[in-house]
Amino acid sequence: MPGKAAIARARQRLGVEPLEMLYRAVAVPLAMSETVGTFYRGWRLVSLDGSCLDVAAYWVAAPLTLPVKLKQNVGMSHRDADILRHASSAGTPVSAARDPVAALRDVGITAFFRPSQLPEAGLTRNQLPALLRSGRVERVARGLYRIADAEATENDSLAMACARVPNSVVCLLTALRVYEIGTQSPADVWLAIRHKARVPRLPELRLRTVRFSGPAWTFGVRETRFEGVAARITSPARTVADCFRFERLVGAEVALEAFHDALRQRKVTIAELSRVVEVLPSRRLSAALDVVAM
Repeated sequence: MPGKAAIARARQRLGVEPLEMLYRAVAVPLAMSETVGTFYRGWRLVSLDGSCLDVAAYWVAAPLTLPVKLKQNVGMSHRDADILRHASSAGTPVSAARDPVAALRDVGITAFFRPSQLPEAGLTRNQLPALLRSGRVERVARGLYRIADAEATENDSLAMACARVPNSVVCLLTALRVYEIGTQSPADVWLAIRHKARVPRLPELRLRTVRFSGPAWTFGVRETRFEGVAARITSPARTVADCFRFERLVGAEVALEAFHDALRQRKVTIAELSRVVEVLPSRRLSAALDVVAM
């Protein structure tokens, strides 16, 4: 079998003519003129090697009938081909058939997102570089992006933290702020992680982490969203109870303030707090409940 050097010398002897003949013989359009979706306003649609043709990911109008041979000839799905046909017949540029940012918002992504969430909006990772170049999306951290024109809110840091540490629970002072219990306005984002989980190292965020294990990881924990980012947070009653359980971290005054303010605003009840104490015992909270019950 000839080696690389022998092949290189053979190419030099033969020149470019054999390759040119081979190219002319095989480099021909696969789709014929009668193939639906091949032409747009009289121009043949061409995709160069290494490029990506963005085609709308879902309907812009009622579906149209598509010949089976189209999928066989060019490998295009029925749905995308129908969209292409409608855009062409309506005189609409194919690239304008669907706005990627609008597609993100349609599925509840209002600010932050990860590349793995793009398929939810019918988008692909290949579209992300173009969105970054256009300035419509910005990279805020490794693996985390943000819609550029999204309005800044007080939950931006919280949403970013939940996106960067997805297997976590919003708790303690941050949960108090979310529920508007007490007067705490922490600069740090308080998150709970599993007992044996690795502590997240995120220098761009101010995080305070505690550890939950056993029933503490699931009891009184609910699902929510912050700026479109899926998250988990302790319930109001569980949050107040945790302030007593982690009193050495947040302070006795903060725990008592949260206890009285939550009851005053009727965001928790004595029964709810008593139920938490049964599952997650706290002598300090039990004593506070006894005083109220007297």
